[in-house]
Amino acid sequence: MVLSARSLPRALQLTLAVIKPDAVAHPVMLEALHQRILEDSFLIVRCKDLVWRRQDSERFYAEHSGRFFYQRLVEFMSSGPMRAYILAREDAVRHWRDLMGPTKVFRARFTAPSSLRAQFGLTDTRNTTHGSDSVESAQREIRFFFPEFCAEEWMEKEEPLFRSGQIQYDHQKQIHTPLPQN
Repeated sequence: MVLSARSLPRALQLTLAVIKPDAVAHPVMLEALHQRILEDSFLIVRCKDLVWRRQDSERFYAEHSGRFFYQRLVEFMSSGPMRAYILAREDAVRHWRDLMGPTKVFRARFTAPSSLRAQFGLTDTRNTTHGSDSVESAQREIRFFFPEFCAEEWMEKEEPLFRSGQIQYDHQKQIHTPLPQN
């Protein structure tokens, strides 16, 4: 059988996903969100819990400085623990954004009732999740949250293993890892 470029699986795309402090404060909700990530065929490349200082929040949301919601967002994102993920799958940015649903919780409840924000969000700021809005944002945001992670190295060494299914889920670390190679 000859494999054409059409029959080869496309390279996986990486995106950043963040579970915000409102959801992390509720362990049952956090677990439900984690399970939805797995059920939606995302591969979890990295996962870490962290707490931001106000300065971290200000740096991350600098592009929104001066907007009416900026101070509220900065204070909220530095108000308690959050969980950050690097997720992988084909077209990961779009899939994660679809799973999250619209930013505005009220709109999410009517236009995407099965989305994470519709089901778990409280307000437009306390809307449970954050996700990169483009491949370029994903690269920048992954570097911000995971400065030790080298996306280029992962794409070269681990992505082919992830794409071909040569991975296992580590329940303790809550991430997917490559199977040991012989």
